[in-house]
Amino acid sequence: MAQSKTDPRVLRTRKLIMDSFIELSGKKEFKEITIKDITTEANINRATFYYHFEDIYDLLEKALSEVLLVQLNYDFYQHEELNEEVLVSIFKAITNFQKSLSNRCHRAYEDSIGRIIREQLEIIFYKMLLKQNRTEEDEALKVTAVLLSWGIYGASVEWRRDSKEKSPEDFIKLVIPYIQKGIGE
Repeated sequence: MAQSKTDPRVLRTRKLIMDSFIELSGKKEFKEITIKDITTEANINRATFYYHFEDIYDLLEKALSEVLLVQLNYDFYQHEELNEEVLVSIFKAITNFQKSLSNRCHRAYEDSIGRIIREQLEIIFYKMLLKQNRTEEDEALKVTAVLLSWGIYGASVEWRRDSKEKSPEDFIKLVIPYIQKGIGE
């Protein structure tokens, strides 16, 4: 009998695999972690791993998405309006997430990590914009969410590269008036 992906046992096993992967990523670079390492750490067999994940890259993507959502505290942002406090909080979460990954993942995976961050931000921004603009066109809000997600991600990359002497909060607060009021004002 096939088990549902929401079966508590399935969810526990999936979490066990992700936790084992995260534990291993603290000890080794991603490129050095094997499925055998993960299955040994989780005390599961290879078939169980493949029941939950296509491959190690699928696991990486899902684990990073989940960790990022926890850092972004997704439930909180579903109920907030898009204001300065929320933008600062999101930016700080993104920069903290990137700092925690910098020692764990090889630079070759920055594109994947960036895509995951942007996708999660896009979902959050779109839901927040929908709540604030119930009469707006869906397409305009989607494009706005994409623009915000790329902008916040790009700013976090820029902060990481050049502006570490400034706190993430101070860095992002410079541009928030332009985000909130528009460029022409």
